[in-house]
Amino acid sequence: MFSLRRHKKNLSEPEIIELAKTDTYYFGELYNTYFERIYRFTFKRLGGNEEVAGDLTQQTFIKAMANIQKYEDRGLPFCSWLYRIAQNEVSMFFRASKTTKTVDIDENRFKDICAEANLNRYMSEEDQEQLVGLLNEMEQEQLDLIELRFFQELSFKEIADIYKITEANAKMRVYRILEKLNKKWTERS
Repeated sequence: MFSLRRHKKNLSEPEIIELAKTDTYYFGELYNTYFERIYRFTFKRLGGNEEVAGDLTQQTFIKAMANIQKYEDRGLPFCSWLYRIAQNEVSMFFRASKTTKTVDIDENRFKDICAEANLNRYMSEEDQEQLVGLLNEMEQEQLDLIELRFFQELSFKEIADIYKITEANAKMRVYRILEKLNKKWTERS
């Protein structure tokens, strides 16, 4: 049987998604577009474990392909849906293995957190280590929100879609975490 496939460059992402619901070729296009971003997300969440990151990324796309029929465009990027699936896969992995996750902190992202938490003064290496210690004392969901906002550089809208909350709620949660960080920092200084 023959079928006519339209070139990806002539299609918008919503069109590719609709076509992917009936033709796995188009899901392959989505896979090629988002694999690296989802892999980096899982890789960072796993503290650099390449093998498990690859497995969880593949599992994310298998689940996405199996459930693409259920995907509804709510005005958010398709990758938000993929991030939510990947987040669930990573969480299930940690629950199953009962291991601790680590996140490597890029110095520029660290400065962004400091600025947002109103910790704008110069920070020595010792100060930075103390601040990392404060971050490590936070609950897992709080760390996840900080990671998504500052290290994955997701918008509040994308974070809201991952957690199935409003954009305002996502913003409020992140800023409450930053306020808590500021308070703890002030108490230690």
